[in-house]
This record gives sequence, structure tokens and C-alpha cells, in this order.
Amino acid sequence: MQASSGMLTKFESKSSRAKGIAFHPKRPWILVSLHSSTIQLWDYRMGTLIDRFEEHDGPVRGVDFHKTQPLFVSGGDDYKIKVWSLQTRRCLFTLNGHLDYIRTVFFHHELPWIVSASDDQTIRIWNWQNRSLLCTMTGHNHYVMCAQFHPKEDLIVSASLDQTVRVWDISGLRKKHSAPTSMSFEDQVARANANQTDMFGNTDAVVKFVLEGHDRGVNWVAFHPTMPLIVSAGDDRLIKLWRMSETKAWEVDTCRGHFQNASGCLFHPHQDLILSAGEDKTIRVWDLNKRTVVNTFKRENDRIWVIAAHPEINLFAAGHDNGVMVFKLERERPASAVYQNNIFYITKEKHVKMYDFQKNVESPTLLSLKKLGSPWVPPRTLSYNPAERSILVTSPADGGSYELITLPRDGSGAIEPTESKRGQGNSAVFVARNRFAVLNTATQTVDIKDLTNNTTRSFKPPVGTTDIYFGGTGNLLIITPTAVHLYDIQQRKSTAELAVTGVKYVVWSNDGLYAALLSKHNVTIVTKTLEQVSTLHETIRLKSAAWDDAGVLLYSTLNHVKYTLLNGDNGIVCTLDQTVYLTRVKGRNVYCLDRAAKPKILQIDPTEYRFKLALVKRNYEEMLHIIQNSSLVGQSIIAYLQKKGYPEIALQFVQDPTTRFELAIECGNLEVAVEMAKQLDKPKLWTRLSQEALAHGNHQIVEMCYQKLKHFDKLSFLYLTTGDHDKLSRMAKIAEHRGDFTSRFQNALYLGEVQDRIQMFKEIDLYPLAYMTAKSHGLEDECQEILEATGLTEDQLSMPTLGEPLTPPKPVVPTYKANWPTKAASQSFFEKALLGEVEGLSLEDQPSAAPNGLGLEEGGADEPATKKAGALAEGDEDEDAAGWDMGDDIVPEVEEGFVNVESADAGGAASSEADLWSRNSPLAVDHVAGGSFESAMQLLNRQVGAVNFAPLKPRFLEVYQASKTYLPAAASLDPLVNYVRRNPEETDPRKVLPIIPRDLEYLASNDLQRGYDAMRANKLEDGVKIFKGILHSVLVNAVGSDGEVAEAKKLIASACEYSVAMSIELARRQLGSPDQVNSDPSLQKRSLELSAYFTIPKIEVPHRQLALLNAMNLAVRSKNYSSALSFANRILANGGATKITESAKRTKAQCERNPHDAVEIEFDQFAEFEICAASFTPIYSGTPYEECAFDGAKYHTKYKGTVCTVCEVCEVGKHGSGLKLFA
Repeated sequence: MQASSGMLTKFESKSSRAKGIAFHPKRPWILVSLHSSTIQLWDYRMGTLIDRFEEHDGPVRGVDFHKTQPLFVSGGDDYKIKVWSLQTRRCLFTLNGHLDYIRTVFFHHELPWIVSASDDQTIRIWNWQNRSLLCTMTGHNHYVMCAQFHPKEDLIVSASLDQTVRVWDISGLRKKHSAPTSMSFEDQVARANANQTDMFGNTDAVVKFVLEGHDRGVNWVAFHPTMPLIVSAGDDRLIKLWRMSETKAWEVDTCRGHFQNASGCLFHPHQDLILSAGEDKTIRVWDLNKRTVVNTFKRENDRIWVIAAHPEINLFAAGHDNGVMVFKLERERPASAVYQNNIFYITKEKHVKMYDFQKNVESPTLLSLKKLGSPWVPPRTLSYNPAERSILVTSPADGGSYELITLPRDGSGAIEPTESKRGQGNSAVFVARNRFAVLNTATQTVDIKDLTNNTTRSFKPPVGTTDIYFGGTGNLLIITPTAVHLYDIQQRKSTAELAVTGVKYVVWSNDGLYAALLSKHNVTIVTKTLEQVSTLHETIRLKSAAWDDAGVLLYSTLNHVKYTLLNGDNGIVCTLDQTVYLTRVKGRNVYCLDRAAKPKILQIDPTEYRFKLALVKRNYEEMLHIIQNSSLVGQSIIAYLQKKGYPEIALQFVQDPTTRFELAIECGNLEVAVEMAKQLDKPKLWTRLSQEALAHGNHQIVEMCYQKLKHFDKLSFLYLTTGDHDKLSRMAKIAEHRGDFTSRFQNALYLGEVQDRIQMFKEIDLYPLAYMTAKSHGLEDECQEILEATGLTEDQLSMPTLGEPLTPPKPVVPTYKANWPTKAASQSFFEKALLGEVEGLSLEDQPSAAPNGLGLEEGGADEPATKKAGALAEGDEDEDAAGWDMGDDIVPEVEEGFVNVESADAGGAASSEADLWSRNSPLAVDHVAGGSFESAMQLLNRQVGAVNFAPLKPRFLEVYQASKTYLPAAASLDPLVNYVRRNPEETDPRKVLPIIPRDLEYLASNDLQRGYDAMRANKLEDGVKIFKGILHSVLVNAVGSDGEVAEAKKLIASACEYSVAMSIELARRQLGSPDQVNSDPSLQKRSLELSAYFTIPKIEVPHRQLALLNAMNLAVRSKNYSSALSFANRILANGGATKITESAKRTKAQCERNPHDAVEIEFDQFAEFEICAASFTPIYSGTPYEECAFDGAKYHTKYKGTVCTVCEVCEVGKHGSGLKLFA
């Protein structure tokens, strides 16, 4: 095709001869039926072949898409019409009936009809729903080459080689086959006496007009979409235009120009143009009103057989000898220029208008440019000069021209410009307030002109220059097919060059620092000195671009608005229904012009690219704001964050457990990884988690993973490594139970258990090894037994030389109680910000573990329990018993900052850092660390009414000693003292604070668990000591946030409840032996009451079940069946361990036969009450009481002024300001 002005080829395919083409009304698809019997379905936007349909035998000449249904129809030389499904891509059915080649097939626009034209001289109408032939229209006496429905009326037009065009009225057929309706009398008469019938008496479809005028056969005919016009093309090389009325039709004019057979023609869907194609290898465009040629496009070698128009958009297709081409007649990009808050643009009517972005107002027409260039060729570019309020418009018509026009101040209608200066040129652009540059591609010169249109200077641009753009004041960007040059007009030389192919448009950022170079499929971002910043490729054509205020480039393709950051990261902003040209981006609004040159505003969500921009710029505040205030989700953002090395941020967006697990492993967040692994419970995940936890030194999680995977050997080795002797013994028992002798031998070896090894060798008849083991360890008695068992004497044996037996070393310190950090698991700044910890970050850069163990299941559900006479059931610890599932990452303080107090930063000559601690902080713990015990006691007295400080002495000393390290110096000198801080990064001496041992996290994950274990193991004396120790440790402690203060309060409340509960049960046991209690009615009554009160404190459900079981058993033995029944009901309501609930069910069944109590006790199961922590008697709701200001334990009013029996520190009834743990 010639590169004629206005012709824009959008897609071209290579194949055998194309005989039929059809555009899909909505999707970017085109059907091409070929002479080779194949039908092709192409995506003309992407340039890809979607599918091929090959069921016809011989050439396929007609093809059409249905307007609304996913169907298309084809007709071929095999006399068959086939209807195909676009969904299954299969032929649904075949319509048989024609007796010769089928030339065209078309769907009706609303009825389920197909019209077909055939060489059998008939036109047939088919119903594709019931697959029947409705009507055969006879009349032509040669091949019928084309038949089409009218787009609105009940008419068909047909063209035949009998040199006629016929118009058929099918209104009778519509009435016959449409749904029955109430018909007026006149209609009935008219229908009965239809005045037109064909020679066979057929009233369904009758000839309305026969148009004669062609001298040869007519190849194609088409209706105008809105006017009563018909266009036809014939072998006489003429294109004829016909008009019709209700009663007659006549020839209007003839378009002459083709010099071979004219094979196709149609009306332009939106403009007064006719398009025709012929075997002379040309496509001609005619003015409908003047009947003159507007444009001609010629192919070199290919005859054109068929032409089609897209029903909605400005696209056409032509089928030729070697395939098909999709093209436009003209550019649809409106010429426009943006200045500050205004855009100047030229409409389809060639009117200059202005649109205000701020006010969202379109101005009236400022100027009319009707006389600029050709009437059918729109202006190409517009350049605006704010200093003179003038515009420079270029048009490609007549080899290229430009016009310089001054805009009026106000829009006053479509006025012609009063004065304009014109000239020849392909591109023109303002380069300064009083200069513009004009490129003439034919002569390859650039002229710099002043506002009077006089040339001030000229220069030769680089060879092959195709376009020029503004390049910054006094500079030009010169575009060649393979490069872009930055040209300095003053110096008359090229100052920079960048190799970029096919650049079509240049878009400058608002600050003028960056420019986007757009080619057909690529965006290249460059600096103002032409240094490349990034580049990206799009498969669909790029249309336009505009810069956001934040420096993000938004660009549009045919069907999307997308964005790209300066670093090349890109994504989709929104999908477009129709192509638009972006002009300005402001916040959530994208201002653009559509193809009709109408201003539009697209509402977009800039969250994704704003977030990525904040990530690139490390603007954590903005990122935090976006995460908290938007629903930014999706695999793309997760993959992006992962790729950029921010898995901990990606974790905030993910709900899918598998993805969460992967991200948690990647960023070392073991807490989330454990949670997800439990949820998914797959061996592969437990293996991954065990490896990661091992790398972190978190052997408690490793232990849990090995247990889940049943890796017994690995567990044994882990216990050996960590020095956990008790669990190693249990592993030995498990190995024995499993009958695994290898594992049993290993565990015995790890434990140094000689007798176990000897016993095992005996069991498997390896007496020689048993004897050797006994002999090497000096166990002579055991040796004699083995000899007797085997019937041998020592003389009969030949013994090897034995060395010294090895015993495994015993751990000096119980290190298995804490984790061994080997891999840094620090939180990123972002994670801390997300947790609200940016200010006053704690020293330990580790993922925050659960600050307490409250609310976490203590293995209660699977906990087996055995009854023992009157005592608590002692449950075996199950897999979760040791608190492995806490997910806590307890790291000993190994990275604490050591600050030399003697340095100048330490706060002045006369003060040590310890003095600064007590001066800087209102927390009692910091005063203790500084050695100011007295002021710490005063603070505790004021805050919680502390009066008895003796129990706190161990805690005071622990805190005081932990905050210093001593380095021995010379023998005669004192050691050097270093003060250990909890905020080592702090440089201000007024804010330095000491390290606190056994912080809240440690207490929750260690001491609290030991307390739970004591409860479970029925070691209540130990339990009371542990829980009181927790209370003392929390009383002298500090936390890092308000959230942790709430956790501390929960921990205090939990410790108090357990302490009271255990004390009640201990008091019951101190009443005497079961026989003594049963022999004394008052003791029996008190025993039953205390066992009932033991069930009241708010302890964890599995532990309360044990208390209820204890109370139930005691009540049954004392024949208090009513009480026992209430306890059994409570056990069943709580659920949990099977053995306990089974026991409760049996008891319930027994007690329901006789629900009476033999011993009356003071315990109302339906009343609400608390237990007095001193007297262990009920405090009923509504009764006055006193409480401890620290732990919240309740007391009868008579105990006011005494020391709290729970914490043993505070005065009952004394209310202070409240415990302060965070400043």
C-alpha cells in the first residue's frame, strides 16, 4: 500500500486469497474466510491468530459475526451454511438447501435470521434458532453475488450478475414469524389483500424495487446506515449511488475511477464518504455529496476482493490476494496542547476549544479552522505560546502545512481567524516566546522563524529526520527513525543523542526534568539531557502518556491505562472501554480527550503506584498510611514486594495460608510461620519450618516440628545438644515402647545409662556385647550374672583391651530453657512502624513474641488424666505441653550496647549513669537498677500501696546486678564498670535507660508455662511460688508500649487467679488425711466447700476441668450427688479431654437418680460470687469488699489494712495511682 496521507495500516496478515471478512462488534477480532477453505480468527490489536476453522470443503466466500450472541456464520462453495460457536470454537450445525456456491451470509440485526445469496440464483432466509428455511426469494436470473439486510427496516438488497440491484420487502415474513399480537381490522384486511405477490403467490418477501443501470454484473451492494441510500459496485468498473423512497428508487450518480472490476463498496459508518475496492488493486474513498475521489490507496500486487467497516469504531478491512489488512482512513488523535491548568484542542469540526482542568469547564469555540488543509484531513499537532496567546497548527494535507494564529481572549462562536500566517512544513513547534521551529522533511531543513513568519536561521538536521519536538527552552528534540537528538538552537549543534527506534511522541514531566519517548510499542524515560532512565515494552499499541505530580508516568494503550515508575516498575491502573488520549493527571483524576475530541475525566485509584513509589523512596510513613487506609491486595503486589526484598511488608497483604507461610519463612517471622503451619499441617511445611527455626536457634519450635514429623532420632539428638535430660529420658521410654532397639541404644548412650544398654543387649541375645559393656564399666556382679546365664566362665573368654568408658558431659547451666540465636531475626523499620514502635524502639530487634501465654491452649484438649484418691489428676504432657507452639523467639540479650560510664557522653562530671537512670525515669525498676532502692520503694508505695518489701529483695538484687558488667583491670585497681542499656542507640544522656532482666515476654513464655506445668503435674506448692514470683517480677519491670501494659495486666490477673486457686486446694489438703476429714463433720463440710471454691477462679479451661473433676469425685465420695451433678454438667459444658468427660458422663448418670446432698455446704452454684483470698469464703455479688491495688485479689472488709496474701507486698484496701510500667 502506498504511504498516502491519511492511510494508517493497523494490522496485516499473510495467507491465501481472502474472500470474506467480518469485524466482531465488541472484541478486537476479525474473521477472514479464505479461498483455501480455511476460516481464520485474528486479534488485530495483538496481531495474533486466535483460531482456525476448517470444516468447509472448497473456498469460503461469506462470513459474519452475530451482533450480540457468541456466534458466527459462514457459507462456501460446498453449498453449505455453517453456524459456529465462538465459545466452543466448533460448528453447531449446518444449513443445507442451496444448489450452488454461496456468495454471502449475514445475520439479521435483531431477529434470529440469516440471509444467504447463492449462484443458484436465489436468496434464502434461514432461522438459526430452529434451523429451518423460512423463505426462498427468486427473481434474479444469474448468480446472486450479495444480499444484505437493511440495518433498521424490513428490507433486503441484493446484487446479481444479471446487472440488476433488487430491493426486497420482507415485512410479511416478519409478521408471519413474529410472536402473535392483537391486530387491528385494517391490518387484517391489508394482510389478506396484500397487493403484491410474486408469480408463485408468495407474500413473505416481495420485490420492492429493481434498480437497473449497471452495464455488467453487480458484485456488491450496501445500504446506508441511516439515510435511504444504496451503493453498488459492478464489473463495469462503476460505483453507483441510488436513492429510494417509499414508492420508488432511482440512480443518483456514478463514481468513475476504477480501471478494473469493482468488487466491493460500502458507506462510511460515521462520515459522508463511500469506500470502494477493486481488482485494479486500489481502495478509493469518495465524497458522498460531491461524488469525487478524496483519496486513493494502491497495493503493489494484490487485487482487492472484499471490503468491510467496523460497526462501532473508525476501522476498515480489505481482503486481497495475499491476506487481509485492517486500516484507518485518518488519525483520530485530537491535536492538543496543555498549558498549566488549561488544554487547547481541536475538535472534529475543526474548532479550537479550551478546557479548564480546575473548574472542569469547556469553553465555547475560540476559532474555526475549516480552511486549514483538506476537509477530510484533521490537523496533526497544536503548539501553544502563552506569552502571545497564539497557536501553531500543522496539517498533513497537501504535503504538510502549518498555520500561526493568535487566539481571541473569549470564545465567541465559530469565527474564522482574522490574521494567520501560513507556510509549508511537516512539523512546527514553539521553542521560545517569540520563536518557532518548522521541519520540512522533503528538503530535510529546520527553519527557526519569528512571530512574523520570517526565517531567522536554518540548519540541516541529522539525516532522515521525521519529526521535531520541544526540548526545553532554546532546545529541540529531533526524531530520526533510529535515534533522538537534543539540539541546541543557539550553539547550532547536537548536545546529546540516544539510540531509540521509532519514537512518535514526546511527553515532558511537569517539572521539565524527565521526558517520556513513546514509540508504537515502547516507552523510554529519559532525563532532560537525554540520559536513559528506564524502558518498557507493551504488546498492544501505546497511544498517549501524561505525568503525575509525584513523578509517575501514566500511559494509555488501546484498552488500558497503565503506570510506570522511573525505575521501570509498571502495572495497570484501569481498563478502558474506548481508546483515550491522556492529557493531565491530578490526584485521582485523569483528564483525557476521546477520539471524538471530547474532554473526559477518568476516576482512578492511584494507591498501587503511590505505594510502590513510597517503597522505592523508602517513605515508610506514606506506606503505612496506604496499608492502614486502603485494601491493596492481589498476587501482583505480593510478588512485587517479594521481588524487591520486602517479604515482611508483603505479609501484611496476604490471607492465603500457603503464601503467608512462604513469606513468613522468607522474612524470618517464625510466629506467623508456626501459625500457618498448624493451619495447613503438611509434613513438607513442618520440615521447612524446622530448618528455618534451627537457623534461628529457636530449638523449641524445632522440637515441635520434629514431634509433628515423628523424627524421634532427631529429637533425641536435639535434647542431647540442648541438655534437656528429662526429655531425653522420655525419648528412651518412647523408643522402648516402640520396640526400636537402635533408637533405644542411642538414647541410652546419650544418657550414659549403662544398665539400660546391658538390659537391651540381653533382650536381643547379644550377651557378648552385654558382657563387654558391663566389664568396661566395672560392673562385676552384672558380669557374673551374664556368665551364669550363658554357662561360660571368664577363662573361656578372650577379651580385647578395654579403654576408659566415656560418659556424656552433663550441662552445667540449663540452657534448653532459652533459645540460642544464631541468625538475626531483626524486624525491619517498616514492621516496627506497623506495630507502632518507631518511637522508643526496644533494644531487641526481634519479632515480638506473644507477650503472655494467656488464652493459648495448653494441650488441654488431648490431655489424658488419671484419677488418684482425692488428689488432682496428673495428666501426661502431650505434644503441646512444653509450650513449643507459642511461636516465641526468646533471644538472650547478646547484642546489648555497653556504654563506658566514664566517657564524656555519660551525663556530666559528677554523675554516674546509674544516677541518670533514676533521674530519667518514673519507673520503679529503673530506680532499682540505678541502686536507688529507697526511691523505688517510695514509688511502689505511692503506685500500688506496697508496704512489705522483703519478698521483693531477690528481684531488686537481680535487676541491680543485671544492669552492670565488671571488667577486671590491674590487680590493685577496682574493676571497670560498664552500664548495660536497653536503648543503646540513644545518644541523649537524659533518655538513657537500663536493661531489665526477665522482661514481660520472658515471664509469659517461661515462668507462666512452668506455672501451668506445675498445675498440670499437681505440684501446687511449686506452682504458688512460681505465680507469686511472676507477680514480683512484673511489679518491678518495664515494657515498651501501651499494648504491652495491657498484656502485663492480663499476666498479673492470671497469676493472681492461679495463686488463689492453688492456695484454696492446698488449704483443703492441710485439713488432714481423708480418714480424719471424714470422721469430723465440720472438717468434711469445709473440705467439700474448699473443693467447690477451687472451681471458681478464672483459670485456663483444661486446668479448671481438673479442679471440677477433683470437686466432683470428692462430692460423690461424700454422697453430695446434687453438687457432683452440677460439677459434671460444668465439665461437659467445657468439653476437652475425653477421659475427664467420660468420667463426668458416668457420674452424671449416677447422680441424676438421687440428686440430693448428704452434707449441706455453703456453695450456691447459681449465685455470682468471688473468693476471699484470705479466708477462702464467698464474697457474694452486692456485698462490700476490699481489694489489692496491684493484683486485684478480693477480700472481706475485715481484712482492710492487712498485707495481701497473694502478692505478699501490698496493703489490702490501699489505693494508689496505679502501677507504672511504661513512660
